[in-house]
Amino acid sequence: MERYSRLDTRNQSAAQADLVQLLDEAAALAGLDRAAWERQPQGDLEFAVLPERTPEPALLGPFVQHLVGGLGALNTRPAASRVRLRLALDCGVATSSALGHAGPAPVAVARYVNAPQLKAVLAALTSADLAVIVSDRLYQDIVRSGHPGLDPAQYLRAHVRVKEFGGYGWIRVPGHRPDDMRTIVGNPHEPQQAPESPTVQPGPLSQHVHYGAAVGRDVNGGLTIGSPVPSRRLP
Repeated sequence: MERYSRLDTRNQSAAQADLVQLLDEAAALAGLDRAAWERQPQGDLEFAVLPERTPEPALLGPFVQHLVGGLGALNTRPAASRVRLRLALDCGVATSSALGHAGPAPVAVARYVNAPQLKAVLAALTSADLAVIVSDRLYQDIVRSGHPGLDPAQYLRAHVRVKEFGGYGWIRVPGHRPDDMRTIVGNPHEPQQAPESPTVQPGPLSQHVHYGAAVGRDVNGGLTIGSPVPSRRLP
Protein backbone atom coordinates (compact mmCIF):
# COMPACT_ATOMS: atom_id res chain seq x y z
CA MET A 1 0.00 0.00 0.00
CA GLU A 2 1.25 3.45 -0.83
CA ARG A 3 2.94 5.20 2.08
CA TYR A 4 1.97 2.38 4.43
CA SER A 5 5.27 2.68 6.31
CA ARG A 6 4.41 6.27 7.23
CA LEU A 7 1.39 5.15 9.26
CA ASP A 8 1.57 4.55 12.98
CA THR A 9 0.84 1.12 14.44
CA ARG A 10 -2.86 1.73 14.97
CA ASN A 11 -3.40 3.03 11.45
CA GLN A 12 -1.34 0.22 9.93
CA SER A 13 -3.64 -2.28 11.65
CA ALA A 14 -6.68 -0.43 10.30
CA ALA A 15 -5.16 -0.34 6.81
CA GLN A 16 -4.59 -4.10 6.84
CA ALA A 17 -8.19 -4.70 7.90
CA ASP A 18 -9.39 -2.40 5.11
CA LEU A 19 -7.33 -4.29 2.54
CA VAL A 20 -8.73 -7.67 3.54
CA GLN A 21 -12.28 -6.30 3.43
CA LEU A 22 -11.69 -4.72 0.03
CA LEU A 23 -10.42 -7.98 -1.45
CA ASP A 24 -13.17 -10.05 0.16
CA GLU A 25 -15.94 -7.80 -1.12
CA ALA A 26 -14.50 -7.37 -4.63
CA ALA A 27 -14.09 -11.14 -5.01
CA ALA A 28 -17.62 -11.85 -3.76
CA LEU A 29 -19.17 -9.27 -6.10
CA ALA A 30 -17.17 -10.71 -9.02
CA GLY A 31 -18.39 -14.23 -8.24
CA LEU A 32 -14.92 -15.48 -7.24
CA ASP A 33 -14.42 -18.03 -4.46
CA ARG A 34 -11.91 -16.28 -2.25
CA ALA A 35 -12.09 -19.08 0.30
CA ALA A 36 -10.27 -21.24 -2.27
CA TRP A 37 -7.40 -18.76 -2.71
CA GLU A 38 -4.06 -19.71 -1.19
CA ARG A 39 -3.29 -16.43 0.52
CA GLN A 40 -0.10 -15.09 2.02
CA PRO A 41 -0.64 -11.87 3.94
CA GLN A 42 2.46 -9.67 4.07
CA GLY A 43 1.48 -6.57 6.02
CA ASP A 44 0.65 -4.01 3.35
CA LEU A 45 0.06 -6.60 0.65
CA GLU A 46 -1.32 -10.02 -0.06
CA PHE A 47 0.08 -12.62 -2.42
CA ALA A 48 -2.47 -15.16 -3.63
CA VAL A 49 -2.54 -18.27 -5.77
CA LEU A 50 -5.97 -18.83 -7.27
CA PRO A 51 -7.54 -22.15 -8.30
CA GLU A 52 -7.09 -23.30 -11.87
CA ARG A 53 -10.84 -23.01 -12.44
CA THR A 54 -10.77 -19.25 -11.80
CA PRO A 55 -12.06 -17.42 -14.91
CA GLU A 56 -9.42 -14.89 -15.87
CA PRO A 57 -11.94 -12.49 -17.51
CA ALA A 58 -13.82 -12.22 -14.19
CA LEU A 59 -10.58 -11.37 -12.43
CA LEU A 60 -9.36 -8.83 -15.01
CA GLY A 61 -12.79 -7.27 -15.45
CA PRO A 62 -15.39 -7.39 -12.63
CA PHE A 63 -12.90 -8.02 -9.82
CA VAL A 64 -10.80 -5.00 -10.77
CA GLN A 65 -13.89 -2.83 -11.24
CA HIS A 66 -15.37 -3.81 -7.87
CA LEU A 67 -12.00 -3.18 -6.26
CA VAL A 68 -12.03 0.33 -7.73
CA GLY A 69 -15.57 0.85 -6.42
CA GLY A 70 -14.60 -0.37 -2.98
CA LEU A 71 -11.60 1.94 -2.88
CA GLY A 72 -13.75 4.88 -3.93
CA ALA A 73 -16.22 4.22 -1.12
CA LEU A 74 -13.45 3.66 1.41
CA ASN A 75 -11.64 6.85 0.51
CA THR A 76 -14.72 9.02 1.05
CA ARG A 77 -14.70 8.30 4.79
CA PRO A 78 -14.08 11.42 6.83
CA ALA A 79 -10.59 11.75 8.30
CA ALA A 80 -9.57 8.35 6.90
CA SER A 81 -6.15 7.75 5.37
CA ARG A 82 -6.46 7.38 1.62
CA VAL A 83 -5.83 3.87 0.34
CA ARG A 84 -4.09 3.53 -3.04
CA LEU A 85 -3.07 0.16 -4.46
CA ARG A 86 -0.93 -1.51 -7.08
CA LEU A 87 -2.10 -4.85 -8.45
CA ALA A 88 -0.04 -7.33 -10.48
CA LEU A 89 -1.40 -10.42 -12.23
CA ASP A 90 0.28 -13.26 -14.07
CA CYS A 91 -0.27 -16.92 -14.85
CA GLY A 92 2.22 -19.74 -14.89
CA VAL A 93 4.04 -22.28 -12.78
CA ALA A 94 3.81 -21.88 -8.99
CA THR A 95 4.60 -24.87 -6.81
CA SER A 96 4.12 -25.12 -3.06
CA SER A 97 7.36 -24.86 -1.11
CA ALA A 98 8.65 -24.58 2.46
CA LEU A 99 8.20 -20.80 2.65
CA GLY A 100 5.25 -20.42 0.29
CA HIS A 101 5.51 -20.88 -3.45
CA ALA A 102 8.37 -21.35 -5.88
CA GLY A 103 8.47 -20.94 -9.64
CA PRO A 104 8.70 -18.27 -12.32
CA ALA A 105 5.16 -16.93 -11.88
CA PRO A 106 5.47 -15.91 -8.20
CA VAL A 107 8.78 -14.20 -8.95
CA ALA A 108 7.30 -12.42 -11.98
CA VAL A 109 4.33 -11.13 -9.99
CA ALA A 110 6.64 -9.74 -7.29
CA ARG A 111 8.69 -7.97 -9.95
CA TYR A 112 5.71 -6.63 -11.88
CA VAL A 113 4.13 -5.09 -8.79
CA ASN A 114 7.40 -3.26 -8.13
CA ALA A 115 7.82 -2.07 -11.72
CA PRO A 116 9.17 1.52 -11.70
CA GLN A 117 6.63 2.43 -14.39
CA LEU A 118 3.70 1.18 -12.29
CA LYS A 119 4.90 3.14 -9.26
CA ALA A 120 5.43 6.25 -11.37
CA VAL A 121 1.97 6.03 -12.93
CA LEU A 122 0.23 5.75 -9.56
CA ALA A 123 2.30 8.62 -8.16
CA ALA A 124 1.58 10.88 -11.13
CA LEU A 125 -2.13 10.16 -11.60
CA THR A 126 -3.19 11.49 -8.22
CA SER A 127 -6.92 10.99 -8.81
CA ALA A 128 -6.47 7.23 -9.29
CA ASP A 129 -6.83 4.75 -6.42
CA LEU A 130 -5.60 1.68 -8.31
CA ALA A 131 -2.95 0.88 -10.92
CA VAL A 132 -2.93 -2.60 -12.50
CA ILE A 133 -0.25 -4.42 -14.45
CA VAL A 134 -0.78 -7.75 -16.20
CA SER A 135 1.86 -9.95 -17.77
CA ASP A 136 2.27 -10.04 -21.53
CA ARG A 137 1.07 -13.65 -21.43
CA LEU A 138 -2.24 -12.72 -19.77
CA TYR A 139 -2.69 -9.75 -22.05
CA GLN A 140 -2.12 -11.74 -25.23
CA ASP A 141 -4.14 -14.80 -24.14
CA ILE A 142 -7.07 -13.11 -22.41
CA VAL A 143 -7.31 -9.35 -22.95
CA ARG A 144 -6.68 -9.39 -26.70
CA SER A 145 -8.91 -12.39 -27.34
CA GLY A 146 -12.12 -10.36 -27.29
CA HIS A 147 -13.68 -11.31 -23.95
CA PRO A 148 -16.67 -9.04 -23.20
CA GLY A 149 -15.76 -6.22 -20.83
CA LEU A 150 -12.03 -6.34 -21.55
CA ASP A 151 -10.75 -3.56 -23.80
CA PRO A 152 -7.15 -3.96 -25.03
CA ALA A 153 -7.08 -0.24 -25.84
CA GLN A 154 -7.14 0.57 -22.09
CA TYR A 155 -3.68 -0.96 -21.58
CA LEU A 156 -0.24 0.46 -22.25
CA ARG A 157 2.80 -1.76 -22.77
CA ALA A 158 5.89 -1.29 -20.61
CA HIS A 159 9.22 -3.06 -20.50
CA VAL A 160 9.77 -4.05 -16.87
CA ARG A 161 13.26 -4.65 -15.50
CA VAL A 162 13.60 -5.25 -11.76
CA LYS A 163 16.73 -6.96 -10.45
CA GLU A 164 17.39 -9.96 -12.69
CA PHE A 165 13.85 -10.01 -14.09
CA GLY A 166 13.05 -8.52 -17.48
CA GLY A 167 9.85 -8.75 -19.49
CA TYR A 168 6.85 -6.90 -20.90
CA GLY A 169 3.78 -5.99 -18.91
CA TRP A 170 0.62 -4.05 -19.71
CA ILE A 171 -0.50 -1.25 -17.42
CA ARG A 172 -4.07 -0.15 -16.90
CA VAL A 173 -5.34 2.61 -14.61
CA PRO A 174 -9.16 2.46 -14.37
CA GLY A 175 -10.62 5.87 -15.19
CA HIS A 176 -7.59 6.95 -17.21
CA ARG A 177 -6.57 6.48 -20.84
CA PRO A 178 -3.23 5.15 -22.07
CA ASP A 179 -2.45 8.66 -23.33
CA ASP A 180 -2.50 9.82 -19.70
CA MET A 181 0.29 7.35 -18.95
CA ARG A 182 2.38 7.47 -22.11
CA THR A 183 4.87 10.14 -21.09
CA ILE A 184 5.18 8.60 -17.62
CA VAL A 185 5.87 5.08 -18.86
CA GLY A 186 8.22 6.18 -21.62
CA ASN A 187 9.28 4.02 -24.57
CA PRO A 188 7.60 0.61 -24.07
CA HIS A 189 10.17 -1.04 -26.35
CA GLU A 190 13.21 0.25 -24.52
CA PRO A 191 14.44 -1.82 -21.56
CA GLN A 192 14.84 0.27 -18.43
CA GLN A 193 17.08 -0.36 -15.47
CA ALA A 194 15.06 -0.20 -12.27
CA PRO A 195 16.56 1.58 -9.27
CA GLU A 196 17.81 -0.65 -6.51
CA SER A 197 15.08 -1.21 -3.94
CA PRO A 198 14.19 -4.00 -1.53
CA THR A 199 11.72 -6.52 -2.86
CA VAL A 200 9.57 -8.90 -0.83
CA GLN A 201 9.79 -12.44 -2.10
CA PRO A 202 6.40 -14.13 -2.39
CA GLY A 203 5.81 -16.75 0.25
CA PRO A 204 2.97 -19.07 1.09
CA LEU A 205 0.08 -17.41 -0.10
CA SER A 206 -3.27 -11.06 -4.86
CA GLN A 207 -4.36 -8.56 -5.07
CA HIS A 208 -4.35 -9.19 -4.99
CA VAL A 209 -2.73 -7.99 -4.11
CA HIS A 210 -0.90 -5.63 -2.10
CA TYR A 211 -2.43 -2.98 -0.13
CA GLY A 212 -2.59 -2.58 -3.23
CA ALA A 213 -0.73 -6.36 -4.76
CA ALA A 214 -0.73 -4.02 -5.54
CA VAL A 215 -1.18 -1.29 -3.42
CA GLY A 216 -0.07 1.96 -2.23
CA ARG A 217 3.52 1.90 -1.23
CA ASP A 218 6.26 -0.51 -2.33
CA VAL A 219 4.06 -3.50 -2.23
CA ASN A 220 5.23 -6.71 -3.70
CA GLY A 221 2.04 -8.67 -3.79
CA GLY A 222 0.18 -10.21 -6.63
CA LEU A 223 -2.29 -12.76 -7.70
CA THR A 224 -1.65 -16.05 -9.31
CA ILE A 225 -4.14 -18.27 -11.00
CA GLY A 226 -3.00 -21.82 -11.14
CA SER A 227 -3.62 -25.46 -11.15
CA PRO A 228 -3.50 -27.24 -7.80
CA VAL A 229 -0.33 -29.25 -8.30
CA PRO A 230 2.33 -28.91 -9.44
CA SER A 231 1.71 -25.76 -11.46
CA ARG A 232 -0.53 -22.83 -10.79
CA ARG A 233 -1.59 -19.75 -12.56
CA LEU A 234 -1.07 -16.37 -11.05
CA PRO A 235 -3.10 -13.18 -11.26
